[in-house]
Order: sequence, then C-alpha cells, then structure tokens
Amino acid sequence: QSYETETKDRDEELKVLAKAKRIIKESVEGASLAQVSFVQVASKLASRMDFTNLKVVRLVRDLGHQQKSSALVQLATKMASTMRNAGVADPFAKVRGLITDMITKLEDEAGRDAAKKAFCDKELGETKEQKDDKADDVQTLHTKTEQAASKAASLKEEITMLQSELSKLATSQAVLDRLRGKEKKIFEATKAKTEKGLEGVRTAIKVLNDYYDGSAGAASGIISILEDIESKMTAYLADLTSDEETAVAEYVSMSKENGVDMATKERDVDYDTKETKMLGKSIAELSSDEDSTQEELEAVTAYREKIKQQCIAKPESFEERKKRREAELAGLKEALEILDSEPSLIQRRVAHRKLRGVEQNAIVAASA
Repeated sequence: QSYETETKDRDEELKVLAKAKRIIKESVEGASLAQVSFVQVASKLASRMDFTNLKVVRLVRDLGHQQKSSALVQLATKMASTMRNAGVADPFAKVRGLITDMITKLEDEAGRDAAKKAFCDKELGETKEQKDDKADDVQTLHTKTEQAASKAASLKEEITMLQSELSKLATSQAVLDRLRGKEKKIFEATKAKTEKGLEGVRTAIKVLNDYYDGSAGAASGIISILEDIESKMTAYLADLTSDEETAVAEYVSMSKENGVDMATKERDVDYDTKETKMLGKSIAELSSDEDSTQEELEAVTAYREKIKQQCIAKPESFEERKKRREAELAGLKEALEILDSEPSLIQRRVAHRKLRGVEQNAIVAASA
C-alpha cells in the first residue's frame, strides 16, 4: 500500500478506537450507586456492560475485517476475553488500556512511517537528481571523448596523406635535379664543342683573308662558305645558350614551387602531429573522467536501488497473501464464534461480578 493509503487507514483506525474508548468511558460514568437501589444498579450495569461489550468489540472486529488487520482482530479477541473474564477486577479499565495501548502503537507507527516517508522522499529525490546529473555528465564526457578520438583519427589520416605527398615531392624533385644535371652537362659539352668549331672557322677565315689580302680570287667562294658557317654556328650557339637559360629558369621555378609546397606540408605535418599528441592526452583525461563519473553513477544507482528496496513496498507473493488471509480469517472466525456462541455467559459473568461488588458495598453501608 502507498503511504497515503496507509495513513488514511490508520486515521480511520484511530477514530474508531477513540470512539470505542469514549463509549466505554461513558458507559461506566453514568451510574451512581448512591442514587439507585441495589437491584436497579445491578440490572443497569449488567445490561449496559453487555451492550457496550458487544458494540465496542464489534466496532474493532469489523474494522479489523475491513482493513485486513490481524492486530485489530487480535485486539477484538482480547477485549472479548477480558469482558467475559470473571477474574478481572475492572474489565472496562482493562479494555480501555488495551485500546489506549493500540492507539499509542498506531500513533508511534504513524510517526515512524511519516519520518520514513520524509527520509525516502528526500533520498529518492536527491538520488534521482544525482543519478540524472551523473548520467548527463557521463554522456557529455563520452561524446567529447568520441569527438576528440574522431578528430585525432582524421589528423592521423591527414598526416599519412601529407607524408605521402612529401615523399612524392621529394621523388619528383630528385628526378628534376637529375634531369637538370644531365641537361647541363650536355649543354656545356655542346657549347664547348660549338665554340671550338666556331673559333676554328673564324681562324680559317682570318688566315684566308690575310693571305689573299682582300683579293681572294678563287678563294672568295671558300671564304663566303666559311662566313656562312660562322653565321650559322653563332646563331646555333646563341639558341643553345638561350635554351639553357630557359631550362635553368624553369628548373629554378619548379624547384622553388616544390620547396614551398614541401615546406607547407612539413609545417602541416608538424602541427597535426603536435595536435594529435594533445588530443591523445585530452582523450586519456576525458576517458579517466568518464570512468570516474561512471563509477560515481553506478554508486549512486546502487544506493538508490537500496533505498527503493527500503522505501517502495513490493507486492506479496500469492503464497504469502494466502497464508496471511487464512490467519486473519481464522482469527476473525474465532472471535465471531466466541462472541456469537456465549453472549449470555458473558452477561451473566459481568453482572455477577458487579452484583457481588454492589452487595458488599451495601453491607458495609448498613453496618456503618
């Protein structure tokens, strides 16, 4: 049952017990032995006691039956037993004490239940908030860890790609250097050979011109041919030098471009490597924080489950309910059987006990 239902049931029990207590009190305070005769007092007390007995016991018994309370059923049985017990000097005081004790017990239980409910509400509320907060923290840390790990993986892929490109650039530059070296050697060899030939042609022309002293005659055709060769060789040497200069300029430009590209990629590799190391450290810290927070979450969850076991009533099993119901029914039936089978005996015993007391009082009064 919930706390509210239990409280309501207990309040109803307290009201009925108080009513029963009031009935008993009223029943014994209304008779005055000094104002009525011996027979009237005896008859009045016997009838009122019998009526009160049945009414009070029935109230408690019916409430125990309605609320399925074995304690109330047992109380009703004790009250009935007390009422019919001739050895009890003041049965009403005894019954009143039984009811008072039950009221005190129920009030104590109510106080303990209220304190327990306050404790349970506080602990369940706080642990729920703590559990939710820890769960959010774990999720946040887990997300940050995954994001950092994903970024670190991307950086590692980028570093691998950059290193591959750097390797290709280095290979390409090496090929370019080798080709430039070969081209330079060819140019230098060709240039030297061309310059030597050109020098020879020029020397031959000079020798012929000097020999013929400007009137070459038959040698003029040879001189013209040599001069034409000189002109072509000079143009060839100029083209050869120009091509070499162009090749050198292209080589320098490509090498510079490769150098800039390589420097940029090497800088990127260095930056990505440093950031990857930082991310690795951050991932380790985040993972450690996540593990610690997860442990805290598990501790809070375990404590909350423990509190729930203490505070949240679990339904009885069928066997337990059957056993309890049979015991309660047995007690109720026994109380009914006692009350229903011996009403005249109860009345006779109570009346006899009261009559004896009145008679003794009358004898004492007469002797005085």
